[in-house]
Amino acid sequence: MAEKLLEVKGVSKIFRIGGMLSRKKIVAVDDVSLEIEAGKPVILSIVGESGCGKSTLCKMILRLHQADLGSITLLGHNYADKKGYDPRQFKLDVQPIFQNPYETFSMRKTVDSYLYNTALRLGIAKNRAEADKLIDDTLHSVGMSLQVVQGKYMTQFSGGELQRISIARALITRPKLIIADEPVAAIDASMKMNIVNLFKELKEKYQVSFIYITHDLSTAYYVSDYIATLYRGGLIEYGPAKEIMDNPAHPYTELLMNAVPRVGDKWKEDLVMPDMEDKEYSITYCKFAPRCQYATEECRKGRPQMIDLGGERKVLCFHSLVKPEGR
Repeated sequence: MAEKLLEVKGVSKIFRIGGMLSRKKIVAVDDVSLEIEAGKPVILSIVGESGCGKSTLCKMILRLHQADLGSITLLGHNYADKKGYDPRQFKLDVQPIFQNPYETFSMRKTVDSYLYNTALRLGIAKNRAEADKLIDDTLHSVGMSLQVVQGKYMTQFSGGELQRISIARALITRPKLIIADEPVAAIDASMKMNIVNLFKELKEKYQVSFIYITHDLSTAYYVSDYIATLYRGGLIEYGPAKEIMDNPAHPYTELLMNAVPRVGDKWKEDLVMPDMEDKEYSITYCKFAPRCQYATEECRKGRPQMIDLGGERKVLCFHSLVKPEGR
């Protein structure tokens, strides 16, 4: 059996909101399972509208949230095993890239100080001279250089340049996995494709896998090897990117694919699901049934199981738009 770089198995995250008398439970991530093999770098895009659980799942993988149910394993090490957890090794293996590069850096510190901090504190470089070379080499891989960055503050760079520096910072540790949470959302439309193109290049150069969290489906289509679609906290479809986007199996994915606009655009307001109420997260039957044009009585009586469609594809639906292989 091939070793897994990352294995997320039956993971759920529950938030409780309100006061003592009006407290409500929101299952932000609901029984999600997915995996990435080791030794085969891929870009896995996790897509869905705002509030679907993408960022919460991302934060659990980054250990910023603890899963309430299920398990997360990185290279065979279970997150729940506190004795086996090595914080330094985790930072070497997994690195984040966040949405807004202007929030990543402080106006009071030079940008290069963050790069030196990563290189020296984690022991990747033994001294300043080694750090200089490592940082310069890494910056060159994202189209910049230490000479351009050194001694400057965040206000002296554009959003696209700052995001490239953020990517370089993540690459300094030579990680096995990078979690990129909406990395092009705060960047000018003209720069979006430059950043996603960079992910494809870096995946091969550094043999690093990416989890790309996005609701920009046009960039997801272009950059992804695999796509996982989330709806109301649950994984509803998974598989090779081109197959899913050319021939979606779930009605919700079909709706999203039909709304894919030009690169950099997002879904129109009338296509974003309204009424993000806690009751929709707690539905015990198919969560998409109230909005699904294909829903039957079966969909309103019970929750569907994940169906294996063959060829790495799976879908959570009673009436899949794509029939399983061999049927």
